[in-house]
Amino acid sequence: MSTASPAVRSVPVVPAIVTLAWRELIRFFRQRTRVFGALGQPIIFWLMFSEGFKSVDLGYAYQFPGILAMILLFTAIFTTISVIEDRNEGFLQGVLVSPVPRWAMVLGKVLGGATIAWLQAMLFLLLGWLTISEIHPPITGVLLSMVLMMVLSIALTGLGFYLAWKTDSSQGYHAMMSLLLFPMWLLSGAFFAPPKDSLLSYLVTINPLTYGVAGLRHLLAESKVIEDSWLPSLSVSWIVTIAFAVVMLALASMAVRTRTQGDLKS
Repeated sequence: MSTASPAVRSVPVVPAIVTLAWRELIRFFRQRTRVFGALGQPIIFWLMFSEGFKSVDLGYAYQFPGILAMILLFTAIFTTISVIEDRNEGFLQGVLVSPVPRWAMVLGKVLGGATIAWLQAMLFLLLGWLTISEIHPPITGVLLSMVLMMVLSIALTGLGFYLAWKTDSSQGYHAMMSLLLFPMWLLSGAFFAPPKDSLLSYLVTINPLTYGVAGLRHLLAESKVIEDSWLPSLSVSWIVTIAFAVVMLALASMAVRTRTQGDLKS
């Protein structure tokens, strides 16, 4: 027994994380309907919103980061439905009884789902950057926005993982998401500037997604757009978004330490 315990403690976690993340990507690319939807959604949004928001006072450059956040939010959240599916099929039970730390399982699943959301948002960003005259940030802004989108994807996927772990069925998860997703997105300042000194302004301020949208707006929009709207500073946006990701990963890692009814399913 003395020779077995060091082996258990020295299990490499990086291969486990990479394997779980890669499994999410392989599952995604093998499902043609998901791939078709992931490619089609950004293109449809690009076609509709690029024309529809030209008549909006704030302009398309103001709305563009909000659409990016919407793609990240919905894709990242819905990829975590696989958590419920894996528990029902018994896959995660096998991972939970393995010597790999539970936080490694969380990180692998989250990174896989976040990468899918990031790739989908990247397609929309590329379409907007190449074809829409109002979207012409410097290359540094594009590169930094790519990093910020990945951090935001991790945060949102971590949120979805936490909620999925607490839910026993995909139907209950969908119901919970319908009550959370739209308010979280609409109260992020994605499409309108909140009135000052109001309840709506307070709700926008405490919404962590607000700071991801604001950071993307700082990096992708023109200075005039930023000056004409209420936005937290770029440094605050980075700090809050990174903190959001860290907190969500920590909550998800703590959640998997507690056995739930879903862990006992055969």
